[in-house]
Amino acid sequence: MKYLCLGYHDEQAVAALPATEREALKRECIAFEQLLRRGGQLIDVRSLQSVRNAVVLRSDAGKVAVTDGPFAETKEQLGGIMLIEAADLNHAIQLMSQVPFTRAGGCVEIRPLDERPGCE
Repeated sequence: MKYLCLGYHDEQAVAALPATEREALKRECIAFEQLLRRGGQLIDVRSLQSVRNAVVLRSDAGKVAVTDGPFAETKEQLGGIMLIEAADLNHAIQLMSQVPFTRAGGCVEIRPLDERPGCE
């Protein structure tokens, strides 16, 4: 079964880390991705640019409104996505519990893809 793993982090907290810690964390994340790839669980992984480069579209009375950045009552922002293959949700949790960036205050949301015919 395929799972979309959404990685959230506090951009300001990560930026406040010493450069050596940020680089070490980045290397650990790359090593984790390579481990999943070798195990056949990693389908795709993508980092996102800063929320400063994002826009949000909303429909209001038939008109589309565009605002800068995501609007959410949280200090965490979506920083990247990972698409994995796992036997079940418990297996996906087991795999993603090893993501290095969670030690820097991040979190991972895991959602199964709807793989029913016609839901592509």
